[in-house]
Amino acid sequence: MAFTEDNISQIPALKLLINLGYDYLSPSEALQLRENRESNVILTDILRERLMHINDIKIGSKKTRFEPANIEKAIQKIQDIPLSEGLVQACNQIYNLLVFGHALEQSIDGDKKSHTIQYIDWENPANNYYHVSEEFSVLRTGRKDTYRPDIVLFVNGIPLAVIECKSPTIKEPIKQAISQHIRNQQENGIQSLYVYSQVLLATSLLETKYATTNTKEEFWAIWKEKETQFVDSLDRLVNTALSKDIERKLFSNPDIRTKSDHIAYQEKYQQYVAPTQQDIFIQGLLSPERLLTIVKDFILFEAGVVKKIARFQQFFSINKIIERIKPVRNGKRKGGVIWHTQGSGKSLTMAMLARKIQDTINNPQIILVTDRIDLDGQITKTLQKVEVDVINAASGKQLVSLLKGNGDFVITTIINKFDAAVKSLSDNQLTSHNIFVLIDEAHRTQHGIFNVNMEKVLPNACFIVFTGTPLMKKQKNTANKFGGIIDTYPISEAVEDGAIVPILYEGRLAVQDVNRKVLDKSVDMVMEDLEEYQRADLKKKMSRAGLITKTEQNIDQIAFDISKHFQSNWGKDKTGIHSGFRGMVVCPDKLTAVKYKKAFDLIGKVKTEVVMSAPDTRENNEDVHSSESPEVTQYYELLKTKYGQRIDEDIIQQYEKGENIELLIVIDKLLTGFDVPQTIVMYLCRKLREHTLLQAIARVNRVFPGKDYGYIIDYAGIMEELQEALENYSGDDNSFDPKDLAGSLTDISEEINKLPRAHTDLLNIFKTISNKQNIDEYIVFLSDQSIRDDFYNKFNVFARILKVALSSIDFHNQTPEQEIKQYKDDLKKFAGIRVAANSIYLDKISFTQYEKQLQKLLDQHVITEEIIRLVEPLNILDTEAFAEEVEKLVGPRAKAEKIAAATSKYLSINIDANPALFKKLSELISETIAEMRANRLSEIEALRRLTDYKEQAAKGFSDDIPDDIKEKTRNIAVFQLLKQESYLIDKEVEITKMFDEIVTKFEVVDWHKRTDIINKIELDFGDYLMDVFDVSMAKADELTKKLIDIAIANR
Repeated sequence: MAFTEDNISQIPALKLLINLGYDYLSPSEALQLRENRESNVILTDILRERLMHINDIKIGSKKTRFEPANIEKAIQKIQDIPLSEGLVQACNQIYNLLVFGHALEQSIDGDKKSHTIQYIDWENPANNYYHVSEEFSVLRTGRKDTYRPDIVLFVNGIPLAVIECKSPTIKEPIKQAISQHIRNQQENGIQSLYVYSQVLLATSLLETKYATTNTKEEFWAIWKEKETQFVDSLDRLVNTALSKDIERKLFSNPDIRTKSDHIAYQEKYQQYVAPTQQDIFIQGLLSPERLLTIVKDFILFEAGVVKKIARFQQFFSINKIIERIKPVRNGKRKGGVIWHTQGSGKSLTMAMLARKIQDTINNPQIILVTDRIDLDGQITKTLQKVEVDVINAASGKQLVSLLKGNGDFVITTIINKFDAAVKSLSDNQLTSHNIFVLIDEAHRTQHGIFNVNMEKVLPNACFIVFTGTPLMKKQKNTANKFGGIIDTYPISEAVEDGAIVPILYEGRLAVQDVNRKVLDKSVDMVMEDLEEYQRADLKKKMSRAGLITKTEQNIDQIAFDISKHFQSNWGKDKTGIHSGFRGMVVCPDKLTAVKYKKAFDLIGKVKTEVVMSAPDTRENNEDVHSSESPEVTQYYELLKTKYGQRIDEDIIQQYEKGENIELLIVIDKLLTGFDVPQTIVMYLCRKLREHTLLQAIARVNRVFPGKDYGYIIDYAGIMEELQEALENYSGDDNSFDPKDLAGSLTDISEEINKLPRAHTDLLNIFKTISNKQNIDEYIVFLSDQSIRDDFYNKFNVFARILKVALSSIDFHNQTPEQEIKQYKDDLKKFAGIRVAANSIYLDKISFTQYEKQLQKLLDQHVITEEIIRLVEPLNILDTEAFAEEVEKLVGPRAKAEKIAAATSKYLSINIDANPALFKKLSELISETIAEMRANRLSEIEALRRLTDYKEQAAKGFSDDIPDDIKEKTRNIAVFQLLKQESYLIDKEVEITKMFDEIVTKFEVVDWHKRTDIINKIELDFGDYLMDVFDVSMAKADELTKKLIDIAIANR
């Protein structure tokens, strides 16, 4: 059996989907249901029938069907969504139609009113029709050709899911499948299909990822099934045989599958087949009822520009909560604690939960409580962005009013306003068990995890706590009082799943030369009028304040080190291109923050700004530096002049967009709840403890293109605090395991220690090469595809780890200069070899996510006379440019390899245009290269032959073509194919001209898409061959089909 994507992935996917309850439609059946229009993606007849069946208008006990005219209006409405405002806007309109239906006017007994027609019966999944089809050709926007997704799933004729299948035997199959989805969604692609699609799968049997429309590659996610009944039933579903009729139908189209494919399928499923990752995803995401649940409750639009789908931990945790809160026992609903690590989408989980509660519970009141004004504003904006009705209680009085009302919205507030509301309601309990209090990170507030007064006033409310860090041991009993832990998603699992990136830690020390004798004498003079106990107290406070770390010399030294580190790793390269990454500097107080700002400005390497509260709102006011100072007040006035009243909002907006701000200097603000994925590094210049520490470092763990790690650079010495935080958080019962906190930070030395091995692995690829200074030998050695793949992978690993190492001061201090130089030299050398190999062999490799980083490495750490850039593969038809590129290569062998690779690629892409010549040339090229590599043919002779073959390919014909045939490319290809038919010797010119005459007679716009025209060409030309040359019907039919394929390829 050939290991094609069809045999390995597509057929098993179809089999499982059919066993899950989808009716299989062949491509021709699907096209017929699409009114035979490839521009139409809806199965119109099925949609029409279901709209009539699942909808009626209820007035009292009377039911009335929608009028046929209204059914047609509903179809027209969902078909006529304009894409002029962009794909996501159109997706949003479609989504709202699917979920909420469409209002249509209809008169019943003379009473004309609007009534809603539903496209899907969400409440009764069995009332819907589920279909699956394959090789689903869709006309591209503004083009005459089509794209053809592998599998499309329909609910009531509407395409809700699209699957791209790849063979695991090809390179980076998932990356290729995702790339195909993304390509299809471009403006000149098939947006007309993807505008309806809610779930997208990229699969290669052993690996699968999913997303929704308009999702960037790095945000495609994995699925882990958590429901036992699904896991238990999958084995049976995979191994259940299809009915004979369905199996016959699946293998009946010879254009898709051969007889040998059918035999291979039967042999495979005669034995037990173990479920694969592909099966887990398909069952978990696309089982009919599960698909409806995900579409209705777990997709949302953020700010109207980003469409998002839940990750598996969000899906299962929300469902767990809903199942927990449904029962009412003793007048209350049971709550609990959700711990999902920072960066795993906690805010969106809360938003989807609020929406799900509103759909599940009658007249619920939902209150979302945070402990800080800025976080209250952030969560309110998040809910607004995802189209959840929300009201922010600006005062305790407004909160009381909202709590007494019955509005269908979510209330957001902060804990101190809740306290004010509690006091005013102290004698008037709100006893409803339909009040849901969602508390965000409540355990960091001084009110503790639970406010006793709140419990008194809301005795029957359901409290659900969300946290991004595990609960401390001392908070565990209170958590149990809520109902215990509902769901966890620890750091280690989130890193493994790709939901967040790992964090690397590096400690740095600003060495200070302190004249202790003079300093002590000066301090004693300052304190000479104080009593002994006052002196001891003041010294204690001075020690705690860390005044030495706030000296101007220390600030200047650290600011210079930060500037150099950030600019070296993530600043602009020599071409002026910025990496796109940003960072944060955490200071102990406002005055120190302002001093850092001035130091950064003086150095001038990075653009910075300070985020702080107004001087009259003191942060960390136990610290002597936190008191107001003229310097702080003066700088805050400067911020007001520069940014107006919306200081924080404008600064954050500029930071997010990368406008004028590369580093944010912060004190307490933005250490929690601040989510900018481009933030790659945090420079700690102050001590942090417990949950604040764990939450702060999570600012750098968000996923972003080209971001392999987040970095914590520690100038404050937090290792002891980190160890204390990890020890103080729960690990003493079954709710949390100590491994839950694994992966919080990884010492950068652990990653650097992998460098020698990565370097050796790279060198070992080429250990058999005799002349290590001759790039020609490397290129010849890399002619084997599998060796090149190994080289590309190991080079990437080496470059990635070297980048980490070169960012570390310890690496420079502890590694001999000669060794560092060797690493840098080898980076440059192998980068050049990679470029040359990619150019010569025209590999379709994607280094886009590494290219900027690699160039940054080369620019920063390698002294070179030229900048290495990847070149795009050249077209052999561009003769001048191609010749110029070949001449750059040294030696006839390298030139021969380059010409062979480029020509072979051109021939494979264009084989249909001239199959006879191009197949022959491909064979000659392969033979020539094989003989040269076996030293049976000289390099000079191989180069001469290959140059000749390249010229023939570029011309598109050999020298024996008659002049009157050369006038049309189509005729050249037809003539050369006919030359291969021995029974038509000396008849080639005559037959070529007759075929051209017949095709020309029927040529109209898009003739190649019209079956009736192709049938006429086949009939006329077939009759001609049989009548004039006495060709048998079978041979005439076979030859005609080949020539029509050539005509279509050369149209």
